[in-house]
Formats: sequence, C-alpha cells, structure tokens
Amino acid sequence: MRSLPLGKVYTLLEPGPVVLLSTAFAGQRNVMAMSWHCMLEFEPPLIGCVVSDGNYSHGLLLQSGECVINLPGAALAEQVVGCGNTCGAGLDKFARFGLTPRPARCVGAPLIAECFASIECRVVDTTLLGKYCFFVLEAVHAWISSAAEPPQTIHHRGHGNFMVAGAQLHLPSKMK
Repeated sequence: MRSLPLGKVYTLLEPGPVVLLSTAFAGQRNVMAMSWHCMLEFEPPLIGCVVSDGNYSHGLLLQSGECVINLPGAALAEQVVGCGNTCGAGLDKFARFGLTPRPARCVGAPLIAECFASIECRVVDTTLLGKYCFFVLEAVHAWISSAAEPPQTIHHRGHGNFMVAGAQLHLPSKMK
C-alpha cells in the first residue's frame, strides 16, 4: 500500500456512471456531463447531485426546478466528454455534439434520444445548495430502452480517465 493524496479520493469513490443532465428554462436549454450524483431513497426515488454554481446548468436547474438525467452508453463517450468540456452559455450543445432532444412527459427539460435511459426529475430540496451546490431531485418519470441488454457505461476516474463498466453479476438478494 502507498499513500494517496486526499485530493484523489474521489477517483476511488465516484458514485456511478457519467450522465448527461439536461435542463431548460425560458427558451434556453443545456446539457452537461455529471458524475457527482447518488441515490438517496428508493421510494419515492430521490437523487442527490452536485451542480456547481459556476456551471450554466446550475441557473437553469435552479430557475426551472426540473431536469432530466440521461444515461449514455460508452459509445457516446466523446460526446459526453465534449459536453463536459464546454460551456453551454451561448452554445447549443445538442447541435454541437449531435444529440437529439426529445420532449419529456412531466418536465420541460428534454430527454436525449441517443441515451439508453432517462429520468425526469423535479428539485425537492435545496437546503445544501448554498454550501455545497447540492440539489435533491425526485424522479417523476423514467424511460429505458427496450434493447435486450443495457449498454456499457462510463465512469469518471479523474483527469480524462474513464472506466467502462458493463459486465453483470447476479447474486441472490433479499431486497424487494
């Protein structure tokens, strides 16, 4: 074992796949790459996420109170990184990165057609917003591709490094 700088701890604990967060408000829309998210509750499904107040999506999410969490497969890795490395103010990232917006059922933010799943969400708690830019979202509708197998997902490991996950292991569970 060797010491790991504390600034790199996140590379060990990244919570899940990199997602594309889409937001919209007053005729403006954006899509950003996000990996700092976590499940907080099963039912109703609550999701916590960090959206920096320096990010264009932060204002759209705060003003609209809703968003869509879109799950891309590894085949979209270049578009995901492109969305994460550009600012959406004054730029249509959907057009720039070849992503197709589709209307959602319950929220004004768009789904992304190329993603294998999408979760429509509403902001339900901003208690930790001022200190941590942490939003609590409630899933209000979810979509998943009818493809037989879910695609591989990408997981951010820091500094342009990603891990691809996709193999599944099934073990008995007592979870309902």
